[in-house]
Amino acid sequence: MRLLVAEDEPLLAAQLKAALESAGYVVDVAHDGLEAQHQGLVEPYDLVVLDLGLPGRDGLTVLRFWRDAGKRTPVLILTARDNWHDKVAGIDAGADDYLTKPFHLEELQARVRALLRRAGGFASADIRCGPLTLDTRQSRILADDAPLDLTSHEYRVLAYLMMHRGEVVSRSQLIEHIYAQDFDRDSNTIEVFVARLRRKIPAGLIQTVRGLGYRLDAPGDSP
Repeated sequence: MRLLVAEDEPLLAAQLKAALESAGYVVDVAHDGLEAQHQGLVEPYDLVVLDLGLPGRDGLTVLRFWRDAGKRTPVLILTARDNWHDKVAGIDAGADDYLTKPFHLEELQARVRALLRRAGGFASADIRCGPLTLDTRQSRILADDAPLDLTSHEYRVLAYLMMHRGEVVSRSQLIEHIYAQDFDRDSNTIEVFVARLRRKIPAGLIQTVRGLGYRLDAPGDSP
């Protein structure tokens, strides 16, 4: 899953990026409101962590812009304002959750996991697809209860397919969601990752839909 962190404080932005990347996410960073507004509009993020006190354009204005433009990306707002009026304003502007500074990174990670699960229609922290289990708390995937030995990109591809199980996911979608904005992207590597995954997981789970992409499906499963 690919996230945008919009935070102007360099140290905090770096800490958020490192913590979220360690949890298996791809993370882009914007340091002002105008940059965040543009990136959130044109890039397919799965979630945005948005500071309200951004320079250039404040977080509430950015959030309202996205919602007016029809962007439904889940947004977790960060605020240093311990004022219930500001929290209400954020929720009314379209935020899905909020966190008041200072906060523990573990709490932020838990809220991110919850928002992503909610957006995907999943009730549990363990997402299952046949013999596969995506443990979102530990950022690992198990096959028949045994942890898989995956590279970071293999994990991201398989996790994304599991979060969208039963759906046809195109190669371009996978590229957009497993690489950061400044990464040199190569569509041919997706086929390599899928081929490696097929050797590591039970046969038949990843299906190729000719001309469209891939689908991960295990009949009988439910969120």
